[in-house]
Amino acid sequence: MYARPVALPASVLGTAAGRWLINAAMKFTLRADTTGVSITTRPTGSTMSRVYLPTEGVRGTGALLFIHGGGFVIGRAAMNDALCCEIVRRLGIAVVSPDYRLAPKHPFPTPVDDCHEAWEWLVAHAAELGVDPERIAVGGQSAGGGLAAMLALRLRTAARVRPSAQWLLCPMLDDRTAANRELDAQGHFGWTNQSNRIGWRSFLATPAGGPAVPLGAVPSRETELEGLPPTWIGVGSIDLFHDEDVAYAEALRAAGVPATVVVVPGAPHGFELAGAEAAVVRNYIDTAVGWLGSSV
Repeated sequence: MYARPVALPASVLGTAAGRWLINAAMKFTLRADTTGVSITTRPTGSTMSRVYLPTEGVRGTGALLFIHGGGFVIGRAAMNDALCCEIVRRLGIAVVSPDYRLAPKHPFPTPVDDCHEAWEWLVAHAAELGVDPERIAVGGQSAGGGLAAMLALRLRTAARVRPSAQWLLCPMLDDRTAANRELDAQGHFGWTNQSNRIGWRSFLATPAGGPAVPLGAVPSRETELEGLPPTWIGVGSIDLFHDEDVAYAEALRAAGVPATVVVVPGAPHGFELAGAEAAVVRNYIDTAVGWLGSSV
């Protein structure tokens, strides 16, 4: 059973006490089937990461660095235990998920730096984990998908080993969406535009949609996307991020990057974390994991 998406009030996300309560509640509500998977917590630089391995040994050659969501302001790696364990069981690969530091206390570039350190740790420990360092993908869900895209952009020029693929589930890619007040009235399920503004403002340390943002902080504002790895993007048709996700895929293709987009009709933000027994979720996860398996 995956965790069910909940539309969190912006008033809660906007306070330190509210964010603390949400993160504290996760410790008591997250449940996952860990059969066949060993989960350990390892230091990967400035933060800790969860390391998922098949208990019977790695069968696949690659690995996945998976980054959790939460609008840059909440969340923890354990919230994706169910998905990460399923990936390990089905593909036989290693998965590493960093508990990056959160905004607004730690705005950009700190969260990306933490993910970068986890990437370097994974590459450095590839032999120990039974991983081919040339077959490591970066991925994430929601804000984690945005951070994965930022990391892929950084690693394109700043790393000895680059990702073999990007695997992005409803990624949070464009702060300019948050600045569009016309979207507020739509009340998107799972993640509203009011919450989106809080997330981007906290992460950028400047209002969303402004004329200038820190270099490397907003994937959709990048004008040069050449050289990025093959990319898979999945999103629901009524997700707040639908338009920006499709536009990013189109920009990747225009830059010569293979990009696959799967749009699920009628699906809201975070639907992939709903009950895994639902046919629409199962079909989506099967498609996503199938693509990932061909890339690691």
